[in-house]
Amino acid sequence: MPSTALFKPHEIFETADTYMTIESNNRSGELVPSDEVTSLLQYSLGSLGLNADCEVSITFVDESEMTELHVKWMDEPGPTDVLSFPMDMPESVGEVVTLGDIVICPSVAARQAASAGHSINHEIYILAAHGLLHILGYDHANPADEKVMFELQEKLVKEWGES
Repeated sequence: MPSTALFKPHEIFETADTYMTIESNNRSGELVPSDEVTSLLQYSLGSLGLNADCEVSITFVDESEMTELHVKWMDEPGPTDVLSFPMDMPESVGEVVTLGDIVICPSVAARQAASAGHSINHEIYILAAHGLLHILGYDHANPADEKVMFELQEKLVKEWGES
């Protein structure tokens, strides 16, 4: 995964007035803010200059399923908070592609939210933005990239919340 993204936060592209396709699926057995997360992802894709018809899927899973995914795809034990599975990146401005899948484990998010001192919903919003940024090529393997990515995910959630 590249350490820099194709679309920089400061780049502005014209986008269509329609909403991109965002599929949401909850297999976690927990109450999750699906509509709000869909709205956040729509806002974020528009804010990042992607075509409004790009596709993203978000799935909420339980700890057992997240553990299986984490072991299979990251070769790491136990559950994690969010995983991203990039598919296609636009090769030109305005191109419509299936960007990929985001998987979030709400029970892990709940523990992190308690530790961070904010709501579970806020943690899920941060994880959704984080997952989207990974799909778009952002990473946090080194401190400089982490600073860029974490500031952008916070900015997206804050601006969405104010919109």
